[in-house]
Amino acid sequence: MKVTLRLACAALAVASTLSAQETAKPAEKAAGAAAAPAAPAPMDKVSYFIGSQIGGNIANNFKQQGVEIDLDSFLGAVRDQFEGKPSKYKPEELTAAMEAFEKVMQGKQAEMQKAQAAKAGEVKASAAKFLAENGKREGVTTTASGLQYEVLKKGEGAKPVPTDKVNVHYHGTLLSGKVFDSSVDRGEPITFGVQEVIKGWTEGLQLMSVGSKYKFFIPADLAYGDNGAGADIGPGETLVFEVELLKIEK
Repeated sequence: MKVTLRLACAALAVASTLSAQETAKPAEKAAGAAAAPAAPAPMDKVSYFIGSQIGGNIANNFKQQGVEIDLDSFLGAVRDQFEGKPSKYKPEELTAAMEAFEKVMQGKQAEMQKAQAAKAGEVKASAAKFLAENGKREGVTTTASGLQYEVLKKGEGAKPVPTDKVNVHYHGTLLSGKVFDSSVDRGEPITFGVQEVIKGWTEGLQLMSVGSKYKFFIPADLAYGDNGAGADIGPGETLVFEVELLKIEK
């Protein structure tokens, strides 16, 4: 598991606390067995680790936003802070620069949102055609919200209510057939609250009886909308889930 900067900082804080405690309780230390002196930490490697964590986070964030940092200026500011040197620029200069930068970023964000909305519109239009035809298939039911479902296996147990937690197995794909998430593939069912998921799931789960298996066709408006989710679910995507309701956990 990747060690994060937060963990690194927490480790440093714990080390500092332990050091303070050792200093504050010399009598207890003397009473116990003599501890072997700890080997000095290789601070070049510790410093490099912390720098790589900070640098990696910053680099990834700015790359995602299309921002090119002046690395010399950035590192110079960090060094000045560590060495207690005065700022190279007047506060009003930095404020003016950041205000200009924010306007540029706002413009980029507006362009990105416009492009994202256009893309979502295209995807949703294509999905609407699919759903219109899919709704005509025998065995497919369309609810008032636009959710479509198909009963693959009928269960005989109770139906969950909004306040319940449920344990399910599921397999999620896009209309293209691409798998984006699957507890079935992981070999482990998942438990969550009926109201802790996307709208299409919240509605669909309450239609199911324990022991049943349904196939849901969830329009974007009942899923992740024009924003999408993660790398696999794009703007405006309709999602397809096969869901098996294993049990209700009160």
